[in-house]
Amino acid sequence: MSIAHNVRELIKELPAEVDLVAAAKTRSPAEALEAVDAGVKKIGQNYINEAERSYDVIGERADWHFIGRLQRNKIGRIVKIFDIVETLDSVELAEILDRECALANKLMPVLVEINSGQEAQKSGIMAEQVLSFVNRISPLKHIKILGLMTMGPVAENPEAYRPFFRLTRDLFDTLKKLELERVEMRYLSMGMTDSYKVAIEEGANIVRIGSKIFGPRG
Repeated sequence: MSIAHNVRELIKELPAEVDLVAAAKTRSPAEALEAVDAGVKKIGQNYINEAERSYDVIGERADWHFIGRLQRNKIGRIVKIFDIVETLDSVELAEILDRECALANKLMPVLVEINSGQEAQKSGIMAEQVLSFVNRISPLKHIKILGLMTMGPVAENPEAYRPFFRLTRDLFDTLKKLELERVEMRYLSMGMTDSYKVAIEEGANIVRIGSKIFGPRG
């Protein structure tokens, strides 16, 4: 099936309140453009070099979501292209992002990445540290916390993701009730090709889907 066909079928399937982010890691600008032409409004990129090449072709026809690991020496370039950063998990990186956004006269929406599986080798904030992390970075004037994102430990059975998505949703709800200044719990980004249906059942309103759109990576 073509990328365009896959996009149209996904858009028909997803609830209206759920945003589709086409996860375009390793995909060519032409593939990303085909997805946009078929109705994708948000492109997710992990690497700034790939993002810049696709941005040259697509530009502002889509919103750009940064979904990779932040590197301090790439943040200035990320600020120029991206509309939201979904993977913030460090005070130091938040401060660098804030400085770069100030230089660009830009307010950057961010999601706090949650290490819902408490995996030592994975990025993300541990559940018990989320409130203190949010309180530390929320005063920064050029970023705004708009929600949470999680991956969950890799599993073959989609049901295995459910407790990690539920934990992240519980954190989302807790933060929402606190009504913290300059924090707005609007987006819950959870679920990929193998797990997005479970994620939606657990409250996700952003799903990041790659291979179901573009096919398996070569």
